[in-house]
Amino acid sequence: MDWEPPACWYEPYWKAKDFKTYTEANWSIYDSVGGAPAGVADDKARYKGGRPYKNFNVDKNDEGMWWVAVKNPKMEDDPAAGNCKRDPFWVDNGENPGVPQAIDTETLAGLAHQRTVVPPTRISLAPNARSTVNAPTWVWLDKGAFKPVSVTASLPGTGLWATTTAKPVSLHLEPGTADAETLPASGECLINDDGSIGEPYARGKGELTPPCGVRYLRSSGDDTYGLEATLTWEITWEGAGGTGGDLPNGTFATTTQVPVQEIQSVNR
Repeated sequence: MDWEPPACWYEPYWKAKDFKTYTEANWSIYDSVGGAPAGVADDKARYKGGRPYKNFNVDKNDEGMWWVAVKNPKMEDDPAAGNCKRDPFWVDNGENPGVPQAIDTETLAGLAHQRTVVPPTRISLAPNARSTVNAPTWVWLDKGAFKPVSVTASLPGTGLWATTTAKPVSLHLEPGTADAETLPASGECLINDDGSIGEPYARGKGELTPPCGVRYLRSSGDDTYGLEATLTWEITWEGAGGTGGDLPNGTFATTTQVPVQEIQSVNR
């Protein structure tokens, strides 16, 4: 996946009474070791003394929350993780924080996107032991081998959530040599109505052209050709409040070594 959420953001964290209890406990620790430093005096004025908050807004305990800076746990070593420097600030319920990098459903979608893990791309081939020059090699993915993958990220107590869904949509083939043809010519095998890609080989299909495959035109000799199959996953998201949209597609490749033989015929 080539899209990432921010390295840090702001999110609602404390109810007013809880923030008061936590902060005053820290102030007591400072006092017990020899007096509060100047920074604590500033915090006391900010959160308790009315500049701009009075008594931690405990009289509005159920009407909003204190928002704090949070580092993305997957990006803590990123220098950008230290860019969220605002002190805790109050936001009334239902109000837009009006602060850059305040968490929203799109950010949650990015977090879900970052945690999306799709299964490895494993193709089926026929013949699966050795292909033959000028004979088609069938390639397919069974519908049961891969399914849409969904991940949800939410912020408890806020009503904010977002779900990303990754859905496989196509398989692109690169034969590993210029002496080959892809089937279809574009090399792009689209998903079928039943969720599969390509068509499994069966006896009696040897002379047919597969909907997804490769035709090698030259023997690989004692070597093999690296058949690269890249599965594209289309990624979308939906979130609270009717939000949603598209995210960049994910592409995941696997390489299968294919030996190609040339059958010699003798005319009499």
